[in-house]
Amino acid sequence: MAQAAEQEGAAAGDPLDAGEPADAEEPTDAERPTAVTETPDTDDTATGDTATGDDEPPLAKDTDTPAEADAEAVPTPADADADETPATTAATTPEDGPTTADPDTTTTAPAADPAPSTRRAGLRARHPVAARVLSWTVSLLAAALVLVALLLPNKPADFRLSEFARIPVEALLGAAVLIALPRRPRLVAAVLGGLSLGGLTLLNLLDIGFNEFLGRGFNVVLDWSLLGDAQSYLEDSVGEAGALAAAVAVVVLVLLVPAVMAFAVVRLGNLMARHTATTTRATLVLSTVWMTCASLSLQVGGVPIASEHTAAVVRDRAARVKATIRDERGFAKEARADVFGNTPGSELVPDLRGKDIMFTFIESYGRSAVEDPVMSPGVDATLDAKTGELAKAGFHAKSGWLTSATYGGSSWLGHSTFLSGLWIDNQNRYRTVTAGDHLTLTSAFKKTGDWRTVGIMPGVQKGWPEAKFYGLDHLYDAHHLGYRGPKFSWSTMPDQYALAAFQRLEHGKKHDKPLMSEIILTSSHQPWAPIPKTIPQDQVGDGSVYDAIQKAGKKPADVFYDSTKVKQEYGKSIQYSVTSLIDYVVKYGNKNTVLVFLGDHQPMARVSGDKASRDVPVAIVAHDPKVLDKITDWGYSDGLRPAHDAPVWKMSAFRDRFLTAYGSTPRPSKG
Repeated sequence: MAQAAEQEGAAAGDPLDAGEPADAEEPTDAERPTAVTETPDTDDTATGDTATGDDEPPLAKDTDTPAEADAEAVPTPADADADETPATTAATTPEDGPTTADPDTTTTAPAADPAPSTRRAGLRARHPVAARVLSWTVSLLAAALVLVALLLPNKPADFRLSEFARIPVEALLGAAVLIALPRRPRLVAAVLGGLSLGGLTLLNLLDIGFNEFLGRGFNVVLDWSLLGDAQSYLEDSVGEAGALAAAVAVVVLVLLVPAVMAFAVVRLGNLMARHTATTTRATLVLSTVWMTCASLSLQVGGVPIASEHTAAVVRDRAARVKATIRDERGFAKEARADVFGNTPGSELVPDLRGKDIMFTFIESYGRSAVEDPVMSPGVDATLDAKTGELAKAGFHAKSGWLTSATYGGSSWLGHSTFLSGLWIDNQNRYRTVTAGDHLTLTSAFKKTGDWRTVGIMPGVQKGWPEAKFYGLDHLYDAHHLGYRGPKFSWSTMPDQYALAAFQRLEHGKKHDKPLMSEIILTSSHQPWAPIPKTIPQDQVGDGSVYDAIQKAGKKPADVFYDSTKVKQEYGKSIQYSVTSLIDYVVKYGNKNTVLVFLGDHQPMARVSGDKASRDVPVAIVAHDPKVLDKITDWGYSDGLRPAHDAPVWKMSAFRDRFLTAYGSTPRPSKG
């Protein structure tokens, strides 16, 4: 009777009997009803549950009756065949013919690509060793990626093996959280943690770049606008194609890093969930090791083994954001207060009346140019030789040091600090001060009404509203100097040409007032290749003569990535700029000429050194000895080359000292 019941159930298409043993009286496999009879109106018959390729059996089998479980435990040959070729439960062969379950749904189906899980299972079955090796390799790479991200230094000088031989406490905390969470919360936590770690990694990479070029970390509040300047710099240095390639690479990196980091954390979380006991023990052991190393202050290569690097970076970044916000609120009030804010023009620089004043900045002219053993021999020889030439022409000079508000770049911060007497070390301060009416050295001369004030700015290639703040009657930018020659990397024109244009357009003309000029020389701007050469003054013309010089010069890629070569070429660029300036004074200067020239900042760390100061040379040159007598108490060195122990002031201190030395009367404004 039992057998008859079973046969009746099979004939009725009972799906629960699909795995029962069959005897000689049972229907054949082709006649046996399959699960397809349960869902005749769908396409699931093309694959069936047994075609998934999963390592685990379907949930329906987990709820089978004991009798059915026993039947599955000892499969018949027919069952074994079905396991090996699961797709045959839904499709027929010519020998089998159509099944009796439902002729509409059991006709021969076209071959379909196996599901991804089926393919993976098949590959694992065919290549088990390779699959295990690949799986563990990916897991190890994921772990390495996370560890590198957690330990990544944000300064190029800190890249050493010992930095990555530490135990990050953040990894231990993250592991504990992922082990404790159930599947779905664990997945959410892993994705969010990975994305956060990816974002932090991108900020660390920005820190590395900013520390390398500007000597400071990336300010997440203020520095986004500088990325556009970086793009422009790349276009000028390596061309539009190179700049576009760099931009594309950055975009790919921004998208890829968080995604890969999220994948890595998710994979590690899943791995720990599959081996909970092992990972729990490992986490406890490593936590004990971390606490021991922390309490004993154990180190490797001078670096603590117990790391809190990522937490410290996050705290530091948060502190910088808070400091930036506080500074933004306080600096506006500071800028409104001015020692000479209410001084009338008649009481400003009376001891310089009748003098032609030149305030000249030499790009990236830093202390390293004068004292570094690679660059200094050539630069010092040039400074000494030009001091002698000045003396022969009746000029004398005194020099000292100023500490710039910037480093490696952002020249406008150095210019504004020097001229305004305020410490302007970020973009927000610059915007704040230039939007106001704080007195600058240049605007002081305009305020007197006794000078014509002009600016020679070959580096300015677009609108520059700051000209009003600096008190300039007229501005000559890159488009108004008449240059018809080639660019020298970033620099739009050679310094010798810019000075020749100044002579042609302003200094060489007759005026009813003496001239006060602000001049920015750019030939020493990175990447320091190609560098112009000094040519006879009567050959400068419209600058087209520089075509051959530019083509014969070195390419940026030839020198920029070699620390020795880039130092040598940087030194040559400083020699060229100093030579161009002093040759101009010797040729066109007169008894009323007063030149104040300085560097705006040190060159980038690869040139100036990882621990270089922010000091730059400053020199005052005059034909009238009374001009230099006014600054005798400054303690400056004689000549263009400042002594190593010459006075060092903050760049923001120069304005008040200069105005005071030349007779200005302080009349403060409180803002």
